[in-house]
This record gives sequence, C-alpha cells and structure tokens, in this order.
Amino acid sequence: MLTLHTAEHSPETAVLIDGATVVAVAPYENLTAAAPQARVRRWPGILTPGLLNPYAPELLESTYHPDPREAAELGTAPITGDRARALFRTDPTRLGASARRGVQRMLAHGTVAVAGELHSRAAADAVRRAGLAVGQRPPRLPGPPSLSPRPLILLPPLKPGAPARFAVFDVVDRAALVEQGAGTCVATVVAGRLVYRRR
Repeated sequence: MLTLHTAEHSPETAVLIDGATVVAVAPYENLTAAAPQARVRRWPGILTPGLLNPYAPELLESTYHPDPREAAELGTAPITGDRARALFRTDPTRLGASARRGVQRMLAHGTVAVAGELHSRAAADAVRRAGLAVGQRPPRLPGPPSLSPRPLILLPPLKPGAPARFAVFDVVDRAALVEQGAGTCVATVVAGRLVYRRR
C-alpha cells in the first residue's frame, strides 16, 4: 500500500513509501500528482532521515528503564550507575524488559539506527525486533549518553529504493531541531511502519 508522508515545514521532502521501501522523495505536490491513490499522513514540523544514537550499550545495557508499574518504588526516570547494576544483578530478567522499554524511548526521540557493541542477547534482540538499523559508532562520541545526544547525528538523505526509515520533529527547521533536541519527535517510521506517534 502506498503511503505519502509530508510535514508542514518540509513539503519539498515529502516521502512516498510502498511497504518497507521508499518509492520517491520529492515536493508534496509532485507526489500527490504521481500517486493520487496514496494514503496521506500529514505531520507538523520537518521530516528527516531520522537519527543515529551511538549510545546503544550505555542506554540499553547499563541503564535501567523502569516499568510504569514500578513508578512508586523506582520513579520514571532512567536509572544508571551502581543502582542500575544492582537491579540487574538481583534480577537478570530485568535487562530484557528494560532494553525493550529503552528502545521504545529511543523511537520516541526519532532514533532509527543505533551504534555501539551490544554484549547481551536481550539488548541485541530488542534492537533487532524493533527493526533499528545498526551503524558504526563515531570515533569521537558527542557527549554523555543521552536519548537526545548533542550534537544530533542525522542519517544520510532518503532516496528511492532505500528502507522506509525516517522521523518527524515538531520544529520549523534543522537549526531548531539542533537547538531543541530529539524530544521534539512526533513520529518515527521504521521499515515503513509507524512505530512511534506522539499522542
């Protein structure tokens, strides 16, 4: 099924996808004329190729992402350091569930690819099941591990035949995205599927 994604502040880079593949990247008017039967998804902000987060090991293996049902006991913020290690040590099954929640948080920040060597099968499985691409870790990391690292690492531009993998951020341009960070994500698409949508 053809789907056309367009964002308010980047109509010149609307994306037409068929299943898991990009068919075309062009101005919105051109694509609607070429594929009038396509389902249209309109978004605020800008449509980008999505982000690579280079901190997969730190965020998925060394950070505990609490389950909402644990909020009274552990809070809702990610837990790091000795406290996270103690949680994993006392209950090793927590790692897989935490990694899945960590991946969901990454998707909510426009992440479509990760980097860094994962040592646990649980974290690697969470990445694979989500359909995240695995890229190369930059030689110099941008700063402390974060769901919105600075500087942000945008993937190369989308092109026909490439995997339908991108994100939409509710900002007016890329400069605003750099300033405001990945928390402005409103939608993330991986393998043609809408895997995150801000409610």
